[in-house]
Amino acid sequence: MARPCNAPIVSLDEAASRVAAWQREGCRVVFTNGVFDLLHPGHVRYLAAARAEGDRLVVAVNSDRSVRANKGPRRPVIPEAERAELLTGLVPVDTVVLFDDETPARAIGCLQPDVLVKGADWPADEIVGRETILARGGRVVRVPIQERHSTTRLISRITAAGAGTYGER
Repeated sequence: MARPCNAPIVSLDEAASRVAAWQREGCRVVFTNGVFDLLHPGHVRYLAAARAEGDRLVVAVNSDRSVRANKGPRRPVIPEAERAELLTGLVPVDTVVLFDDETPARAIGCLQPDVLVKGADWPADEIVGRETILARGGRVVRVPIQERHSTTRLISRITAAGAGTYGER
C-alpha cells in the first residue's frame, strides 16, 4: 500500500492560514525555499536541518518560470508540480507552496514565519526576507551545505555519462 504524502501542496493564502493556526497553537514555524530540482541527499539533509529549527516546516518551491529567470532556460529539469510533490513525501516537510516570483520576499511577507532558513552559501546580508523576519523578533539561520551534493554537480555527472564517463566522482 502506498504511503500517503506527509504534507499538502497549498496556495500561498492557505499556507498563511496554516502558519497562523500553528503559531496560535504555540508552534515555531520555519520557512525555507528553493528550486529542489533533481532531489538529492543534500536537499534531504538541508530540509532536516531546517525542520530542527522549529516545530513546523513550510517549503516554498520556485515555479518553472521563476527557475528559468534565476538559472537560465535549461532549468528546471523536473517540472514544478513534480518537484513540489516529491517534497510532500519527506518527513521534515509540513506543507509546500509554489511561488512564481524571482525571490521569496512576497511569500515570506505573507506567511510571517518565525524562522527563516537558507544555505550557508548565502551571505547573511543577502538573504531575502531577513529584515521581515528580524523585524518581528524571528531568527535567520544559515545551514551548512555540502558542495558534494548539488543539482549543478549532478547534472554535470549525468551529462558526462552521455560521454561515457559516468561513475567518476
